[in-house]
Amino acid sequence: MATSKETATFILEALGQGERFSVKPMFGEFAIYADGKTVGFICDDQLLLKVMPESADLDALCERAQAYPGSKDYYLVPEDLITGDRKLPKLMLRMAEALPVPKAKKKKG
Repeated sequence: MATSKETATFILEALGQGERFSVKPMFGEFAIYADGKTVGFICDDQLLLKVMPESADLDALCERAQAYPGSKDYYLVPEDLITGDRKLPKLMLRMAEALPVPKAKKKKG
């Protein structure tokens, strides 16, 4: 089931922080970025964040689920955490700080 653009917009608005968060469509779903780095996905209208030491605070708050069949596990973030927890954006920005800078894409031609 593909994620609706409305869900992606809803999540971005709930996170706030202006330009620090963005989404890009990928195969009917969305990747979610914090400061230009991929921190998770929005799949089947649900937010999934990478499991990493910087996101360990989510262990007690979230189930783990696959973003797609055969993927590694991600934190499945419930809606009340997206809309009600002002710590979530900070946690996602901490995740981005720990991730490597994305490699520049080579130009075709």
